[in-house]
Amino acid sequence: MPEDNKVSKAQQKAVNKYVKKNYDRINVTFPKGQKEILREHAKNQNESVNAFIVRSVSEAMDRDSQKN
Repeated sequence: MPEDNKVSKAQQKAVNKYVKKNYDRINVTFPKGQKEILREHAKNQNESVNAFIVRSVSEAMDRDSQKN
């Protein structure tokens, strides 16, 4: 790995602290093979897998709340 791409332990610790303070983590499991399908779909939408999942859940929740 090139020297200028390395992250120091202090930098990584700061990032981890920020993430812990500002985000909730949810572990999600999918059937085997689905991960690659999700990656490809997200790539085609020009977004990360995380962004795709967050958007998908948000849109589903919006649709569900409109039904009620």
